[in-house]
Amino acid sequence: MNAAPTSLAANQDRAARLAQRSRTRHVLAVVILVVALVASCAWTLAVGRLGTPITRQPQALLDLLTGRGSLALTTLRGPRLAVAVGAGAALGLAGALFQRATANPLVTPDVIGITTAAGAGMAVASALNVPTSLGALGGALAAGLIIPWATTTGFRNPGAVIVAGIGIAAASTALTQFVLVFSRQSEAMALAAALTGSLTARTWGDALVVWSVLLPLGPVALALRVDLDLISLGDDVAHGLGSRPAKTRSFALLVGILLTVGAVAAAGPLAFVALTAPHLARGLTGRPAMGSAALVGATTVCLADLAVRHVAFLAGLPVGVLTALIGGLFLGAVLISQIREGSL
Repeated sequence: MNAAPTSLAANQDRAARLAQRSRTRHVLAVVILVVALVASCAWTLAVGRLGTPITRQPQALLDLLTGRGSLALTTLRGPRLAVAVGAGAALGLAGALFQRATANPLVTPDVIGITTAAGAGMAVASALNVPTSLGALGGALAAGLIIPWATTTGFRNPGAVIVAGIGIAAASTALTQFVLVFSRQSEAMALAAALTGSLTARTWGDALVVWSVLLPLGPVALALRVDLDLISLGDDVAHGLGSRPAKTRSFALLVGILLTVGAVAAAGPLAFVALTAPHLARGLTGRPAMGSAALVGATTVCLADLAVRHVAFLAGLPVGVLTALIGGLFLGAVLISQIREGSL
């Protein structure tokens, strides 16, 4: 007669242990990611002929805040690092929002052409002498509206979304090339460098662009986690628990687009950071965590920037070229996995 209560108690105890193990893994992964990000930032400031030794970096940062920072930190390393961290975090968070809102691991701003469209908007804005940030916003919003209209099923069908994204990316690339062909040589070279995703010659103004988007929208994105968790249980369940799935999805995608715009306006299209960061974060933490995706994105861009500045055979490459290479291979692996599982 006591078998059923005993079995229930055993199951509850097992569930409690699994939950505790999951929480421990998540906390440990977050700690590791924070340490990795801080270490990559410290390394960025330390290496090279004009580097600041790690032991002197706390005082150097205090000097920077009081307006007495060194030339290397205030003009060269500081703005570049601030843009790298901000753009990487914004793209990682945007990718996580897109994947959670659409329940599709392949729907991220770079895979479906939103990042490329933002770059095309920047090119058009530059040709028209309009602020490039407005052009990036217009291009990204246009892509975000065209894709669900073209698929007729929104973002639910992975194959249709990817095909529509390929079309958006191709059209955006053609538009960008059109602007480059009819631009002056000096302007075309500067624009082409910016649109490959580069951290070269970044300024505090560029850092202000991305952080003015990330600081207000980052907490908003994290606050959406609960509603996105409810949506993952199904629309009917979410409705029953007081959530509004359609509005939550639309708002999450809008926030993701705005985060993408901030990153692209500051650093150009850093390809595939928004795809790889959420996947790597989920692998480390064991759960779809948006904060961890932001940490992975920031660390990824910092490490990629270190590689193109200090690895001999990568020297001189724009950061976006390296992230595109790594992300392209990662996308191929994810696509193969999805095909084998029958998801595509």
